[in-house]
Amino acid sequence: MRVLRNNGLTIVLMAIFLITLFGQLWSGQVEYNDDQRDHGLPQISLLAYGGTSHFWQALAENVESEFLQMAVFVVFTVFLFQKGSPETKDPDDKSLEDEDPRLKRDDPKAPWPVRRGGFVLWLYSHSLSIFFLAIFFLSFGLHALAGRWAYARAQQFAGQPEPTLGQYVTSGRFWFESMQNWQNEFLSLAAMVYASVYLRERGSAESKRVAAPHDEHE
Repeated sequence: MRVLRNNGLTIVLMAIFLITLFGQLWSGQVEYNDDQRDHGLPQISLLAYGGTSHFWQALAENVESEFLQMAVFVVFTVFLFQKGSPETKDPDDKSLEDEDPRLKRDDPKAPWPVRRGGFVLWLYSHSLSIFFLAIFFLSFGLHALAGRWAYARAQQFAGQPEPTLGQYVTSGRFWFESMQNWQNEFLSLAAMVYASVYLRERGSAESKRVAAPHDEHE
């Protein structure tokens, strides 16, 4: 089917996401119930576990770091370069990405915001980074809320008072949870940008031609 052919990458990646999401749900339930058993508390079902702060904190931490990475990458590649990497623009040439969209205002095939112009066009011109940042801030907030509930539960078991949301988001625990995920995202991104200058994967849109010179952009 044409729909599958034209959207194959998105469909397969989303399928893998759902499979791994279920894997996280299942393995998280096992860990959660082990903790429940250690404290003499009843076991809970998979469905009930899906509503716990333990699950939502872990999910939000991962989503938060991924979309922060993508937002930063989209914005930084506007003005930062890596000579020879297909992941950035060529610093020595005028790029098509820098074309003034107002020149295409009368093009019937241009997206509606381009033909509309004004603030709508400005918003559309930055919609990719806005989209990623919006998901980042939503997941960051969810991480703070769910993490606070999970931490309060641990404090309750230890006979300690529950922290407020403000206390939690200013604690070393919260930022340790965030930073350990963020560092991995930026390390992998830097590795991809730099390695793509010298290494190849034949047939991949994320790689240059195998025979292309190292300093060439494509």
